[in-house]
Amino acid sequence: MIELKHIRYILAAAERRSFRQAASQLGIHPSALARRIRDFEDEIGAALFIRTSTGINLTQAGARFVSAAEKAMAHIQDAIRDVGVIGRGQQGVVRIGLISSLSSGFLADLVQAFETQYPDVRLEYREGGTTDLICAVEQYHIDVAFLIGTPNSGKCDSLHLWDERPFVALSEQHPLAEKHELSWGDLRGLQFVVSEVQPGPEIQDYVIQNLADHCYSPFVERRPVYRDTLLQIVARGHNITLTSEATIGARFPGVTYRPLKGETLPFSGLWSYRNDNPAFRRLLSMAKCISGRLSGKTAKPA
Repeated sequence: MIELKHIRYILAAAERRSFRQAASQLGIHPSALARRIRDFEDEIGAALFIRTSTGINLTQAGARFVSAAEKAMAHIQDAIRDVGVIGRGQQGVVRIGLISSLSSGFLADLVQAFETQYPDVRLEYREGGTTDLICAVEQYHIDVAFLIGTPNSGKCDSLHLWDERPFVALSEQHPLAEKHELSWGDLRGLQFVVSEVQPGPEIQDYVIQNLADHCYSPFVERRPVYRDTLLQIVARGHNITLTSEATIGARFPGVTYRPLKGETLPFSGLWSYRNDNPAFRRLLSMAKCISGRLSGKTAKPA
């Protein structure tokens, strides 16, 4: 059977022009080296070396074989080096599912730190709702999803990483803009507007649940628009909406933000415990470290 070690033996012998010197370089006995090269020659049906009393010389077949083998070994070494880099998480791709924003906050800090330390790892992003992103993690379409709350999945691990305050987005001309912070009681009787796409439905559920605790059933209108257009609607009228702290880093003309007093939104990372992507594990370890610094705890590496 032809093995990679036979190629190394032949290349060493061709370079040294001596079985004895090649064997010394490789750390094996000269007779063992000569025997294995002879077995290889018998296997392929051609002599690679001319044996003389003063050493060895390549045959014509041997010279052609060595030329091709040197190129093949160079490709193998390149492959080993490339795989090693990927295996150490220094190259590759990490696919991230988002329900929040990258404009500021925990995720923005995480991405900036990771891209600085691992510039050769490509980050890919996918937005969606909680159910869709959990499914994507379970099916290995993405490596990790950063979600509101503490989502459950029998196929995944999850960890609470950070908290954000919910903010009310409203027109700068709205009467409530004069307040520095708002309560749920301030929002009774106001008209909410959300997007039909995520996270609009989750915002609607959050508003209805919390105002129901204040014995009020709000009117929440869904619009077939994305965030930019939604905030333009807010800027032009009396509609308001809710958003997370990370999103307020992106400013829109005519829109201001006020925090909801006493409220926090927990955010978690969710990933498959079978995921062995080294680059993702680097990202997860960094996320845990940043989370630990924010909470004053020591985070365990992934």
